[in-house]
Amino acid sequence: MLQDAFPVLEVIDLDEDSEILRDGTYTKEVSMENNKMADTSAAQARKGKDIQGIPWERLNITREKYRQTRLDQYKNYEDIPQSGVGSKKDCNVTTKGGMYYEFRRNSRSVKSTIPHFQLQNVHHIWNVTCNEILCLVLQLRNSVWATSKHDVYLKSHFSVTHWSALTCNKTEVLNVSGHVAPCENLDRPGVCFCTRTTYEDNASTNVVEIYNAQSGAIHLTVANNDCGVRDFDMEKFQLSKHFSFPWPVNHTSLSPDGKLRIIVGDNPEGMLVDSGTGKMVGSLVGHLDFSSASAWHPDGLTFATGNQDKTCRIWDARNLSKSVAALRGNLGAIQPICYSSDGRFMAMAEPTDFVHVFDAKSGYEKEQEIDFFGKVSGMSFSPDTESLFIGVYDAIGVWDRTYGGLLEFGRRRNNSCPDSII
Repeated sequence: MLQDAFPVLEVIDLDEDSEILRDGTYTKEVSMENNKMADTSAAQARKGKDIQGIPWERLNITREKYRQTRLDQYKNYEDIPQSGVGSKKDCNVTTKGGMYYEFRRNSRSVKSTIPHFQLQNVHHIWNVTCNEILCLVLQLRNSVWATSKHDVYLKSHFSVTHWSALTCNKTEVLNVSGHVAPCENLDRPGVCFCTRTTYEDNASTNVVEIYNAQSGAIHLTVANNDCGVRDFDMEKFQLSKHFSFPWPVNHTSLSPDGKLRIIVGDNPEGMLVDSGTGKMVGSLVGHLDFSSASAWHPDGLTFATGNQDKTCRIWDARNLSKSVAALRGNLGAIQPICYSSDGRFMAMAEPTDFVHVFDAKSGYEKEQEIDFFGKVSGMSFSPDTESLFIGVYDAIGVWDRTYGGLLEFGRRRNNSCPDSII
């Protein structure tokens, strides 16, 4: 969907072990096994090394000039022409330069990917206690999920990988390559249940959300391109609710109290609906294009939506007449969005190159702009808010295949974030 117009940089004075040739091709596959893919630590970054390991001193262009080239040439995908231009006038002016999370490590050996839309229609429920992993397996728009400040799960092609930020080891925990037929194997580890959520052609699944119902049962909500939102009881493996909307639903989020649900999709207007009945409580008017992201603040009063018009809007559920803030990105659509568990920070990602971390406590007036090169496969705060992980995946071309990876940032406290504090 995204149309990229990024130049391939020319590498000069390379030897036989170089990773990129002048024409943008490889000399060989790079891997940790042959020590060709070195990670970048915080200590190295402080000494001037690029956080992704890009050897700017060996290239025919500076980082600053290449950044400007990408800003100038990127073409944002829009369903409604000129939506990105039209939304600019409504955006809040924010103060950049915040330093809420400091770079800790770039792990180039572990890479997350955004799954192909055709792989999203059959769902696998894994017989484990870590429910967040299932969410990772199925989410189309966010393939990174942190379950602690040391543990991250990533969707990479057909597999789910666990990455330990403490030991820097990765482990494949699930592989669904090939055909996995609908099944029910409740007495064995691995995939214990597999089914289709919809039988309509081209009805890709856009998001899956797991939550604890008021009864205590674990539920799973799925939003599809067939305009449906379905809620499943995971303990009974049964469909409990099915709501239909006028347009394909790209994202949905349940409020912390479980009473309201955000619905956004292929329509500039979103909805806030009753989670039990699916009836609309209020409409969300302000975006100029289709939306693909949403997230609730932990207070349950405010929430955010991300749109192809390059903005993230903040809403107050008590008064939906107008968004309380409109935050703009640099290049393209805003997806995904997530809040830290303490509600202090909100992070929004663009399709490529940028993640913005806003100080929600200050009214979203201040932000930290995290700048890198590569498409964003996902991001996640750790539950204790101490870490922020960003997946940079293989899509634009040679740059991401070589320098993509998992970026790890640590929360900065008292103006310091020593490497020894983990």
